[in-house]
Amino acid sequence: MSASGLWCVVPAAGRGLRVGGDRPKQYLPIGGRPLIEHTLDRLARHAQVAGLMVVLSPGDELWPGLASMHGKPVLTAPGGAERCDSVLAGLQALPDSVGETDFVLVHDAARPCVRLADISRLIELAGRGEGGLLGAPLRDTLKRADPAGCSALTEPRDLRWRAFTPQMFRRGALSVALREASRRGVTVSDEAMAMELAGHAPLLVEGAEDNIKVTTAADFALAEFLLGRTAPAGKE
Repeated sequence: MSASGLWCVVPAAGRGLRVGGDRPKQYLPIGGRPLIEHTLDRLARHAQVAGLMVVLSPGDELWPGLASMHGKPVLTAPGGAERCDSVLAGLQALPDSVGETDFVLVHDAARPCVRLADISRLIELAGRGEGGLLGAPLRDTLKRADPAGCSALTEPRDLRWRAFTPQMFRRGALSVALREASRRGVTVSDEAMAMELAGHAPLLVEGAEDNIKVTTAADFALAEFLLGRTAPAGKE
């Protein structure tokens, strides 16, 4: 663990087509501020976060040009076609002070409600080994649908988790895992999947289930409510 803290890569090159509107979802407002600003504000408040690397779509004209938040540097880098491409671009663009064995956080731009205490727990527990991710055990009954959209069978939910972010891995190991997945033609849905394919077993760290990913229009009202209820008083 770097004594100066961890950098956080925030992939924000997606278009968020499911939400609708005239701009990507990360720039749609929640409580008068763009979604991405809420997310960056929450991350920058954490005492162990040293800086933020925001990965943007090339030619993004909506980025507000933030240079710092809460005294932490905010840097940007151009992203790629897929989330995994953008994360790798962000890892490559990190300052030289971030070593190959230093841990790095990766957090969704559309998860503004992550709790500071959960980030602390992830850093503490996953930092004892080779990294891990926030998540929550699956508690709902899980159904498998048939092609007609009908329930075909009930899947066992034992040992199944929902994956959240941040996810935390060493810069070098994650970069290698993402490159290898790309070489094999596998589009990974998150960083943990890349690490799994590389033979690692990321630690699952339980976090609050209100760490929602804003995906649909209805999620914006829920996120605004949660932000008011979980607003951090300071840094952790």
